[in-house]
Amino acid sequence: MEKIDYKKELKHLYRSSAGKVEIVEVPQMNFLMINGKGDPNTSQEFKHAVEALFSLSYAIKFMIKKGEAGIDYGVLPLEGLWWADDMSSFSVDSKENWKWTLMIMQPEFVTKEMVEKATEEVRKKKSLIALPLVRFESFAEGKAAQIMHIGPFSEEGPTVEKMHVFIEDNGSQRIGKHHEIYLSDIRRSAPEKWKTIIRQPMS
Repeated sequence: MEKIDYKKELKHLYRSSAGKVEIVEVPQMNFLMINGKGDPNTSQEFKHAVEALFSLSYAIKFMIKKGEAGIDYGVLPLEGLWWADDMSSFSVDSKENWKWTLMIMQPEFVTKEMVEKATEEVRKKKSLIALPLVRFESFAEGKAAQIMHIGPFSEEGPTVEKMHVFIEDNGSQRIGKHHEIYLSDIRRSAPEKWKTIIRQPMS
C-alpha cells in the first residue's frame, strides 16, 4: 500500500521557522471548507465546524485507503482564514467580530463524488450540525509571508506584527485574509508548546 506524508512533501507550506519570516508560493489546492463568525474560544458554531471537517476528512481518508487506489495518508491539519469587514481594525486581541473559514486540505486525487459519498456515510453514523455546511473548493493564495508561532493563540500578537513589518519592509502590501495552520493537538499538548503557522498573502 502506498503511503503519502503530505506534510513532508509540502514541508515549505506546513513547516516554518519560529521567529523567522519566510516568503512562500502557495499553489492552488483543494479543501473542505466551512464559513462562520464569532470568537473561536466561545463559539459553538466554531466547535461544530471543526467536528464536521475532521469527521468528513477521516471518512474520505479511510474510503480511499480501503478502495481500489489503496493509498494511505495522514489527514492534514486544520487551517483557518480570518477577517473582519473592516480589515484596518482587524486585531488578534479582539475576536468577537471575526469572520472565518475553517478548512482542511485534501489530496489531489480526492474528487467531488468521493466527498459526496463520504458525506452520506458520515451523515448515517453521526448527527453533525455543521455537516451540511461543508463545501469542497479549490483555493490558491500565491505569494505569501509566513512564520511559526510557538505558544498560546492569545500571545500571537507580536508574531503577527513581526510578519506585517516584514511585508512592509519588503515594499509589499498585505492582501487577502489572515491565515493560520494549526499543527498541534491542543487537547494533548501544553499551550506553551502549541505550534501555529501564521501566513499572510502579499502583493
